[in-house]
Amino acid sequence: MDKRRLLDAIAQSGFSLSDECVGELIKASRIRRLEKLDTLVREGQHSDKAFFIIQGSARAYYLKDGKDITDWFAFEHDFISSINSFYQGVASPHFIEVLEPSVLLEVSKDVIVSLSEKYREFDRLEKQVVTQTMLRLQERIASVQFESAQQKYLNLLKIRPDIVQRVPLTHIASYLGITLETLSRIRRKRI
Repeated sequence: MDKRRLLDAIAQSGFSLSDECVGELIKASRIRRLEKLDTLVREGQHSDKAFFIIQGSARAYYLKDGKDITDWFAFEHDFISSINSFYQGVASPHFIEVLEPSVLLEVSKDVIVSLSEKYREFDRLEKQVVTQTMLRLQERIASVQFESAQQKYLNLLKIRPDIVQRVPLTHIASYLGITLETLSRIRRKRI
């Protein structure tokens, strides 16, 4: 991938990095091209990597009593990682897989720390990503606690109108904390 395409992808996500910073980021990172359902992180694995999605989508999910429970979705211009493993150096409590053919930039924690120390704009980028993640998690907690199943679904569609074309309904239902049957009823009412 060339520097200009990555710079454009980062800029589209609302972040601004200098050509010099992007050049170092590219040199110190790895572009990964993955097929649908390829796994980035496994439960129990230590992962010091963050992934910037240039093209495609991914999800984080848990396995609990044999059930697959989706916790997070990420699409173009989003970052995804095993947050606990990345920041605390512990084994990942969940899996991360891509949901469609994807192109990602894989960045190690050491590279992120190094670039944050060297480039003020990269330090701001890291802080923005962490802040956005915290805000999304807070919104998700409030949604789970206070919204009806229909409200959760409609709010998800506002944020990601194309999600039903890109993500299996079973994952969407799991993410919303509802059954597939409930999601189907909600969707039938909307048609």
